[in-house]
Amino acid sequence: MEGKSYQRFPKVKIREMKDDYLKFELRDTDASMANALRRIMIAECEFCSVEFTLRCRCIEDRTLDVTSKDLVTPDHTVVPVDFSDSAGNESNENRGVIIVKLRRGQELRLRAIARKGIGKDHAKWSPAATVSFMYEPDIRINEELMETLTLEEKRSWVESSPTRVFELDPETHQVCVYDAEAYTYDDEVIKKAEAMGKPGLVDITAKEDSFIFTVETTGAVKASQLVIHAIEILKQKLDAVRLSDDTVEADDQFGELGAHLRGG
Repeated sequence: MEGKSYQRFPKVKIREMKDDYLKFELRDTDASMANALRRIMIAECEFCSVEFTLRCRCIEDRTLDVTSKDLVTPDHTVVPVDFSDSAGNESNENRGVIIVKLRRGQELRLRAIARKGIGKDHAKWSPAATVSFMYEPDIRINEELMETLTLEEKRSWVESSPTRVFELDPETHQVCVYDAEAYTYDDEVIKKAEAMGKPGLVDITAKEDSFIFTVETTGAVKASQLVIHAIEILKQKLDAVRLSDDTVEADDQFGELGAHLRGG
């Protein structure tokens, strides 16, 4: 008999996007997937690997300073940092980082790799400044119970929230949800309702399949690139797990076949 399928089809909705900032919704999945995506963005995204070559030979009597400006790469869009001023006047400090000093007849050949690592190796390689997610709150007000409160009680209850989650309409005097995402799961409004003798005035739960992500990068890469790359890494990990399960199942099947043949 086949087991129950837990297959899901997560959906992403972009709310706000800048070069170094991204806010999006992740729906139809669970906390394990959301947390895995967050950890990958922080610790497992790698974006840069550049190879430089250098070949210098001193043919003059004076010392030749070989600096970082002498490094070359096949990718013409990648160049060493230029510290020279706009007027072209270079002081000793602006001629690049000195690698070696050569005398007449000396030669240097090298291949250098500039690699951007991953945050798992060292925090300095993490392209993410902050990555956080929160459960999307589901807030339901008991309208019948709310109508038993006086105007002053309603105002006091609304103001008990540390953040502006609820709003009291000045014309209808009805309490409504102003910004559900501003709720910080502090339970202050629930405690206030209980203190007023109105337990059950509001019901607040977390949607277990909906998350709101906030991603900020260091500026090394765009936030959108970071998220897309993290999703690709997560897909590779899931494919590896699925392949591992298939391999174990195949080993079991071949093991049973081998035992049967040996017994025969």
